[in-house]
Amino acid sequence: MTQATTTGGQGSASTAKSAPDRALDRLTTSDGKISVAQSVVQKIAGRSCREVSGVHSMGTSGTRTFGAIRERIPGSSGPNIAQGVGVEVGETQAAIDLDIVVEYGVAIADLGRSIQRNVKQQVELMTGLEVVEVNVNVDDVFVASDDEETTSRVS
Repeated sequence: MTQATTTGGQGSASTAKSAPDRALDRLTTSDGKISVAQSVVQKIAGRSCREVSGVHSMGTSGTRTFGAIRERIPGSSGPNIAQGVGVEVGETQAAIDLDIVVEYGVAIADLGRSIQRNVKQQVELMTGLEVVEVNVNVDDVFVASDDEETTSRVS
């Protein structure tokens, strides 16, 4: 919806639209309505999150364990790209929750902002939905195993 407003008595009209109205314009055409499934947003968000350097894996400890078992079953579809991603999708907006494991030594606050920015941009670009929030929950820190050291300090 556009509204004409008069400012300063000069009679200039403003046709600025709010963000939900812009999203509605992108998803409604003269030919019909475009809807985006929740699973589509989950996959885009999961992939976009994993692209950011410093993310080791995604999901809570329980879902990561279940995923590791599922991957070992012959004939399984492999890793689930939507693991650790929760979304709520409306007609024009989406909210995204991400559970991640970070690599040791990474600045978590900076990583979180990078994830939020990348996920928001990709989901909005690919779906036309307005992303109202991206919540990043750090579930664990990955520390490389001590087995990688080849020399022993004790004789």
